[in-house]
Amino acid sequence: MTDHVEAARTRSVPGQPDMWMFVLFESLLFTAYFSVYLVSRTQSPELFLQSQSHLDLRVGVVNTVALLLSSWAIARCVQAAREANYRSAMTSVFLTIAFGVIFLAGKIVEWVAQIRMGNTFTSDEFFQHYFFLTSIHCIHVLIGFVVLGVVVYQLRSPARRSQQLIETGATYWHTVDLLWVLIFALIYVVR
Repeated sequence: MTDHVEAARTRSVPGQPDMWMFVLFESLLFTAYFSVYLVSRTQSPELFLQSQSHLDLRVGVVNTVALLLSSWAIARCVQAAREANYRSAMTSVFLTIAFGVIFLAGKIVEWVAQIRMGNTFTSDEFFQHYFFLTSIHCIHVLIGFVVLGVVVYQLRSPARRSQQLIETGATYWHTVDLLWVLIFALIYVVR
């Protein structure tokens, strides 16, 4: 019986089905945002290239690496929880939060630098998209901190531990990371 339960658990999709519906919805919503950005970019390519040159690619790379490391850490958390190694899982979720804080701090530093250079939401169409997409993403990061708080709450007590909720939290965090990679590619890299 135990082997049957274990086999069923390894074949299931991680997390709750509602989270996967949310991931699908967010993916469609961001696809719409990205489409608007790309259409605008094709209409004003010189403006977008000139404005894009004000961004510091190094900051974007550091932010991207921070979020990729956070995805690695939350994956370690899920794996450790599956193995009932809750101390390691707790360490990994706190590492995830730390990388998320590094990302958020980097984003705030970048916003302040852009505003000091005179690049604000109202400067031009590129910066409207830049501030809109990065702000919406940062709101998702902040929500992700709440989700990670739920993961910590789950891990702290044997009576509350739910692998499904831990995996649901990880699914949300991975979605936030994936969206950033797409934003980074569109805003910083594509010329």
